[in-house]
Amino acid sequence: MLEYKILSDRELTSLLRTGDQLAYTEIYNRHKNLLQNHLYKKLGDLELVKDVLQDLFVKLWDNKSEIPLSDNLPGYLFCAARNRVFNHLSHKQVESKYINSIQTFIDENNYITDLAVREHEFARIIRQEIEALPAKMREVFVLSREGHLSHEEIAKQLHISSQTVSKQISNALKILRVKLGVLFYLL
Repeated sequence: MLEYKILSDRELTSLLRTGDQLAYTEIYNRHKNLLQNHLYKKLGDLELVKDVLQDLFVKLWDNKSEIPLSDNLPGYLFCAARNRVFNHLSHKQVESKYINSIQTFIDENNYITDLAVREHEFARIIRQEIEALPAKMREVFVLSREGHLSHEEIAKQLHISSQTVSKQISNALKILRVKLGVLFYLL
């Protein structure tokens, strides 16, 4: 039986390139702690280090046939680890820029413009739905809500009973709630 612990890195790499899982395990066991310490110094987050290390060794296995056959396997692994650190830091930098741009957007009150546009659109839709009400109902509703008239004042002006005014407004509100209900949830 082959004793993997006594093999050189070059021999282990050669076996790994052929798909030898025991050679892969020996490479992992031999270099994991040094790589982990190195990554921890760069990243300072043990969970992140474990993720980066796992990704590095998964890629090592996935790309085993492409690993260069040399006497410097640790150099290859440290270079791969360094590249993963750079990728992580680059991703963090992009993430930070994105968060800063959102904060700047909020700080500059740009969201007020968006809110004003939404409010204008919402008012237009409400106006459209009010216009779609039956003529007499619309007239009563507009006098109540926009004219700020009491039920009695509307009844006198339109020569109808106060009860009719109340019923027309109640019906208008029911219709508008149904038609605009979905819109309220969306906005």
